[in-house]
Amino acid sequence: MMKIKVNENFAALKESYLFSEIGRKVRAYQAEHPEKEIIRLGIGDVTLPLAPIVVDAMKKAVEEMGVKETFRGYPPEYGHAFLREAIAKYYKRKGVSVSADDVFVSDGAKSDVGNIVDILGKNKVLIPSPVYPVYMDSNLMSGNKIELLEAGEADGFLGTPDVLDLEPYVIYICSPNNPTGAVYDREGLAAWVKYAKESGSLIIFDSAYEAFIKGDYPHSIYEIEGAETCSIEICSFSKMAGFTGTRCAWTVVPEALVTEDGYALKKLWSRRQATKFNGVSYPVQRGAEAALSEEGVKQCAALVDYYMENAKIISEMLTRKGVWHTGGVSSPYIWLKCPNGMSSWAFFDMLLNEVQVVGTPGEGFGEAGEGYFRLTSFGSREATVAAVKRLESVL
Repeated sequence: MMKIKVNENFAALKESYLFSEIGRKVRAYQAEHPEKEIIRLGIGDVTLPLAPIVVDAMKKAVEEMGVKETFRGYPPEYGHAFLREAIAKYYKRKGVSVSADDVFVSDGAKSDVGNIVDILGKNKVLIPSPVYPVYMDSNLMSGNKIELLEAGEADGFLGTPDVLDLEPYVIYICSPNNPTGAVYDREGLAAWVKYAKESGSLIIFDSAYEAFIKGDYPHSIYEIEGAETCSIEICSFSKMAGFTGTRCAWTVVPEALVTEDGYALKKLWSRRQATKFNGVSYPVQRGAEAALSEEGVKQCAALVDYYMENAKIISEMLTRKGVWHTGGVSSPYIWLKCPNGMSSWAFFDMLLNEVQVVGTPGEGFGEAGEGYFRLTSFGSREATVAAVKRLESVL
């Protein structure tokens, strides 16, 4: 028998990751009912192919890898200069100044959200609820003390710092929020930046769904004055450009992020990535660069519009049925209240067993999500329309 010690913080995690549990339930149902066609509106995975400009760029890059003179080996651990500069230009077109040197390319926002705790010590962590479970789980794995800031219908699922004392936290903010679709306006986001600056806190800002924003809302926390002194921003190509199967993202760690005892977070993140990450492949980075070009943004916006039309179809059905819901305007997610006071897992089971539609139980996003349910608009148009007909028959 082994006498090694393990990270006992893993014992604080739920037995199964939310989406793994959903997958287990769906597989079990499918095994018992192989004749039933299941429509999946649960996990936020895209269904449309990559934009033509992205495919062309990746093909060209692969051809380069087949020629001795243009072959490339290990990519830079922080990302190729051409992509880091393209990301900085993407921000500039939105009126935001970000240095390419502060940009770190990675294989996914989920990876960076989970890995950022590597450079942080034993801080109090503030996590809004309901929200993406990786924030919670990655900090539980590290043994950090977590406080939940619960939001709900009364505040539009947008927690505010008004209820907090001026304590320093590592604060996770996701806008547009996954799962609720709630989006901070400038005033709301500025309140968080003000709190962080006054309390000495650090904000981890997840902007993975910024491409879905409609209206005058901030796409980046760096649109707020002073945010570069208290905020790390993590963004992704997964949803904006359909890279869920291709894997590419970025994290911005500004030079100005320095702790009171003199540690520069950029230097720590650079060291962490150089040690534990081998970079993103050259063809993928060329595809990502193409996605951020003016034509690429236009082609990728067409993908976003397709998914948002799906969201509209789902929302209109829920409105007809008198089901309270939010999201679907600046987000690909619809967040609805379970009917008749049902628990979120009971509603999941009912939909799976009666109409073979899979969604995501709100309880999996935190205690404040109990009694709510998330549907995604990332399915095909045909699947979305079919799912809406099925849902309408039981709501």
